[in-house]
Amino acid sequence: MNTKERFSDTFFTRQLMRWNANFNFREMPWKGESDPYKIWLSEIILQQTQVAQGLSYYHKFIQTYPTVSHLNNADPNDVFKLWEGLGYYSRCKNLLFAANQIVTNFNCRFPDTYNDILSLKGIGPYTAAAIASFAFKLPYAVVDGNVIRVLSRYFAISTPYDTTEGKKIFQEKANELLDTKQPHLYNQAIMDFGATVCTPANPACIQCILSKHCASNLKNNVLDFPVKSKKILKRKRFFIFLIIENNKKQILVKKREQNDIWQNLHQFFEIENESLFLAENDTLFQTLKTQFPGLQFSDQLTVFDEQKQTLTHQTVYSKFITGVQLNDPEIASGYSWINIADLDKIAFPKTAQKAVKELIFIKKTP
Repeated sequence: MNTKERFSDTFFTRQLMRWNANFNFREMPWKGESDPYKIWLSEIILQQTQVAQGLSYYHKFIQTYPTVSHLNNADPNDVFKLWEGLGYYSRCKNLLFAANQIVTNFNCRFPDTYNDILSLKGIGPYTAAAIASFAFKLPYAVVDGNVIRVLSRYFAISTPYDTTEGKKIFQEKANELLDTKQPHLYNQAIMDFGATVCTPANPACIQCILSKHCASNLKNNVLDFPVKSKKILKRKRFFIFLIIENNKKQILVKKREQNDIWQNLHQFFEIENESLFLAENDTLFQTLKTQFPGLQFSDQLTVFDEQKQTLTHQTVYSKFITGVQLNDPEIASGYSWINIADLDKIAFPKTAQKAVKELIFIKKTP
């Protein structure tokens, strides 16, 4: 590293810490928190979730499961129900697995070294660094989306951040800049700076304390950073869910156990078929009657509003149809009958929640 680069790095860290002490007014309930369990919960919830949405879930989890032991002893179905609406349910599954690891392998005490934290299910380098630095003041630099944006702009790093080479470059640069005496304050500062000053669309470059040495600002191409590799085309999937009811006001429901989307959540009777999904309702109903002679279809079938859910690598479209009963019990293999009034007690994917609410409302209406 030459003299100019060393000066730029020193200036960056010094100015960032000065900004944090004097101008960082960003408030969050977990900010300044030293309890590793609470930090862990907040970090897992905020993966793939905006702060505004995750805040209420954080409070509910802390209130319902105040310690790792409480979480480990909980009924998994209750935990998934509490998580309902956050999406990316593998995070919840990993949360439960990691809680058991902490209880079993670390005698209910949250591990206090980076490598031990990293050994927990669902925890990667970023989350391990966050917990290690915030809870235990260990010198590990965090690299999240905010950090990547700040570093890429300040140093004009053109390597795509989502490549193996890019990840290495950003981690090494973050490690070089870290204030090792106050890693917890530095990590919080750079993330808050990215969230409030060096924002994605409208960065406050005019007021920025780093602007006079920011490479992209000097070249007037701030919005060209960070650089991402080519987008992967998302897969599209089309589901039809039949809400099958019996004369006891019960609905046929199954828990998704397969290694696919919505694992550990519940679903109605499922048909995945693009051409059938896209067909006109008359064609759809007639085809269903032909293909499923074991089902009895009312003359007044109802289709709830089509739902769309965007996931990381796929976009899911769903339709929900009511007015269906069962003639052949074999069709119900693997499914269970659930009282309509109890549907809101079990966890469904986001795409099904509106249908569940409408169904309960309809059945409650005289």
